[in-house]
Amino acid sequence: MKHQINSHSEVLPYNECVKMAYHQILKQAKAMLATIEREELRYTLERQDKPGTVVGHIIHELVNPLLYLRLEEHSDGVYAIHFGIEQMNELGQLSDITTRFLRILYKVTSLGAFPVDIENCVRTDWFNNSCSESYEYIEERNKYHTFKLIPYKVTASKRKQILAVA
Repeated sequence: MKHQINSHSEVLPYNECVKMAYHQILKQAKAMLATIEREELRYTLERQDKPGTVVGHIIHELVNPLLYLRLEEHSDGVYAIHFGIEQMNELGQLSDITTRFLRILYKVTSLGAFPVDIENCVRTDWFNNSCSESYEYIEERNKYHTFKLIPYKVTASKRKQILAVA
């Protein structure tokens, strides 16, 4: 059975570890998205709310046509990570990115990754399985998100292919 967080003294270290895990996942997610040649799949909408504005608020959110990642504070003051991936029917680079994202998400938040057990910070009570629809919806009605393009970064294997042709 998972340990429940009951006191304020337990919440602070727990939240700090969840926040560090979130930023590790976010950094790796952006690095994976940077390897996609198609520019439209490297666009993101990011939201960052000011801390302490409202109890139970979004701390940070990344919306992309392939990936969704959100750090939020629940009404009890405990941080949680929500996530999503675009469903892929074909194998290939995009499918590799979504499956790697899931592995990273669970590896970074696994038992033993931090001094505090944060395994239950990954919430599946709300799961986004159509990131492209979410991206389009938010893009059309944008109030809180910033539009960003992740610069393309050629991977080592792609660089070798280019050099072999040249």
